[in-house]
Amino acid sequence: MGRTSEAREKILAAAQSLIELRGYSALGVAEICKAAGVPKGSFYYFFESKETLALAVIDEQWAAQERDWARVLRGDAEPLLRLRQLFEETEHAQRSGQRSCGTVSGCMFGNLTLELSNQTEPIRIRLQQVFDAQVDMVESVVGEARERGDITATDDREAARSVVAQLEGQVLFAKLYNNTRRLDALWANCLALLGARAPQDVPVGA
Repeated sequence: MGRTSEAREKILAAAQSLIELRGYSALGVAEICKAAGVPKGSFYYFFESKETLALAVIDEQWAAQERDWARVLRGDAEPLLRLRQLFEETEHAQRSGQRSCGTVSGCMFGNLTLELSNQTEPIRIRLQQVFDAQVDMVESVVGEARERGDITATDDREAARSVVAQLEGQVLFAKLYNNTRRLDALWANCLALLGARAPQDVPVGA
């Protein structure tokens, strides 16, 4: 196939799919190349190591997720409704994944954190940066909600961390039990963490 940008994209796509299904440690370069349909030499042309590939996969995944989060969290709806939409889209993505492959894949960032955070420092640092960026985006929305008087939480940063943590935790439970019903509590839990109005008092729809 040659050493082309197309080869790099095929390697990234194959690695992302395999990491989501099986994790990072169990994968070998040969298996990734076979799934991508590229010769092993192409792998080492683009990536120095499997760790370098994992970092690139994280970057690709976050670039896509950041666009989705920005579309929702920087929209025109009321702050709390933007958070609700984020949760709804997260639920939809997990359910779609379960329908396509038979299992709940969970969050790649959370999965890699559990698997690798004590094994490889570059990946641990990159994952920290991803979660910090998520918190940054949620913090902005939380601040808007506080200024409107929609919530009683007073520390925007800690409230945002709690929201991201419970989102990540509920997705982890959905993966563990292979049951997307574990995501049903996301919205109610978020409101409780923020000291917001009860769910039935928050308007539905943007």
